Amino acid sequence: MDATPQPERRARRPAQKPRFTTGSLLHHILMMSGAGAIGLMSLFVGDLANIYFLSLLQDQAVVAAVSYASSIVVLLTYIGVGLGIAATAVVSPALGAGQRVRARRLAVNALMWAFVVSLVLGVIVWLSVPWLLDLLGAVGRTHDLAKDYLRIMILGLPPLAVGITGVAVLRSTGDPRRAMLTTVAGAAFNVALDPILIFTLDLGIHGAAIASVLSRFVMLAASLYCVVKIHDLLGRPKLQRWLNDARPLAAVVIPAIATNVATPAANAYVMSVMSTFGDGAVAGWGIIGRIMPVAFGAIFALSGAVGPIIGQNFGAGDYQRMRRTLTLSLVVTCGFTIFAWIVLALAADFIVAQFRAQGETADLIYLFCRWVNPLFVFLGALFVSNAIF
Repeated sequence: MDATPQPERRARRPAQKPRFTTGSLLHHILMMSGAGAIGLMSLFVGDLANIYFLSLLQDQAVVAAVSYASSIVVLLTYIGVGLGIAATAVVSPALGAGQRVRARRLAVNALMWAFVVSLVLGVIVWLSVPWLLDLLGAVGRTHDLAKDYLRIMILGLPPLAVGITGVAVLRSTGDPRRAMLTTVAGAAFNVALDPILIFTLDLGIHGAAIASVLSRFVMLAASLYCVVKIHDLLGRPKLQRWLNDARPLAAVVIPAIATNVATPAANAYVMSVMSTFGDGAVAGWGIIGRIMPVAFGAIFALSGAVGPIIGQNFGAGDYQRMRRTLTLSLVVTCGFTIFAWIVLALAADFIVAQFRAQGETADLIYLFCRWVNPLFVFLGALFVSNAIF
């Protein structure tokens, strides 16, 4: 038998030292949370653009319909975020421990599980749309418009979940810039396509939904390109390994999804309460719901931003850097919250004018912009703690 060593089929890149195990932790936190905030905000900029352009139609039922539907869309988005957190939780420690082959295997299996889980959940939610909207309090024409919008949006859940998981893999490598740019590309496509489909082609609310779905595929393509071509971090899928990795991924996915959907689930409950006050209150809460993730993107991004830093140092066994990461993250949370509060308080009149809000709709926006915002510091502390757990 010929014992001559055979060359590898494919040249592997030389192992790189994990980025977050050395250097300034504050720099890493600010860099990751800043890029993560822009990336996460980009996920919701499409929804904000949808509701903004549709508000120009001067049809409160349309805005209310998007508000009802968006309560469920946000839930689905955070399911995708939970799947991404699971990818970070397994890939970043492997990279921190220098186990690149294991990291490549976990990355491809996390992406495959993200597709399967999101597909199954998408089918369940698609079939449950009328019941969910009834539960939220939508009625009449608003109910019908929301049903059409939501069923189109659900088609974009699998590419969204896989795209978010790809972005999480990029963050795990310490590449927040490309992770950010992939989501920005999707958001830019959504914003550019909205006026064409809504006004030029006269598709209205259906055009807004189609634009959002197409933007999910743009983000998916961009994230996979970076994972495969830039970082070579996608191993070959194998059925048995895919099944074997289900347990460690599920151990993170299930609590991560439960944690991430808690806030939007509470917001959906508030939406159902708002429905008793009419379309004006629903429209106001819907606008606030689109402003929140954009204005407080840095707070919402903390789990995804701190997770890779914690993960790599956990893999490297450096618990002192993990403790310092917690302390500095809480300080950064306070700073982000104060900054966002000041900006929103000053911009309240502008926001009301841009959305042509009146009556109860305007009152709710003023209440949120001027008085509710400081409470986000507690949500930020919760997100940081969850990332470490």
